[in-house]
Amino acid sequence: MIARSTGDPAVFKDLVFPFLQRDPVLNSALLTGTEDRIRGILADPEPPVFVSVHDGDEVVGAVLGTALRGILLGNLPAELVPVVADPLAEAAPHSIGVTGREDAVPLFAELYSARTGRSSREVERSRLHKLGRFVEQKADGAPRPAAETDLAVLTPTFGAYRAEAGHVAEGAAEDRRWLEQRIERGRLWVWEDEGRLVSLVGHQSPMFGAVRIGPVYTPPESRGRGYASALTAEVSRRLREAGDEVCLFTDLANPTSNKIYAAIGFHPVQDFVGHTFT
Repeated sequence: MIARSTGDPAVFKDLVFPFLQRDPVLNSALLTGTEDRIRGILADPEPPVFVSVHDGDEVVGAVLGTALRGILLGNLPAELVPVVADPLAEAAPHSIGVTGREDAVPLFAELYSARTGRSSREVERSRLHKLGRFVEQKADGAPRPAAETDLAVLTPTFGAYRAEAGHVAEGAAEDRRWLEQRIERGRLWVWEDEGRLVSLVGHQSPMFGAVRIGPVYTPPESRGRGYASALTAEVSRRLREAGDEVCLFTDLANPTSNKIYAAIGFHPVQDFVGHTFT
């Protein structure tokens, strides 16, 4: 086995997309993370590194490494971790963390920490879900696509989502840019009740017949009324009717969101774990 590294997402795409598209749900985060960088709608303060693992002429693994958003091992199995640990430690020594399979992340964190002199600890467990039998959800109000006229409300709301989710703060200007790009591409929806924007749901661009929902956020003062459930269901229905499989990630520490998505018809695909580096 050998690892090949590049800083060019287009080169990485040519190498690994034929491998990743075999399971576009399981590999959704890697597919969209690469494609969004090619399109210029994901920016990195430090150059990212894209690592592919090869067994002869065959691609058998793919990893994305960044400083700000962490290292994404995706579905990389534990036996391939030693192949990618060195190139990632060299190219992304200041990464904030790593996410991946439960069998791969502890080993990667151990090897990466040994090479960079940093320490690590587990901070999250998440679960990838796929929509099965769809069940409609109801709430007061109605859904609609987000518009540029919503930005004055959505920008601080999205900032609150980032803070609550524990994401690195990038500032109001970057949050507004993120929202503008998704609105332009029709990838952001809101739920409106009596003239108030009470929930937002975004989604990625479809990739090889699969599309991932996220983020999903309702401000604290509007929770408990079913807004996020109804909006997630509506967006899921529309995406499925367009012909794509629909998936999303949940935080296993949040039983409420897991219950909501199960009620819509989402069922588990695979669990992942995240470690932070300090």
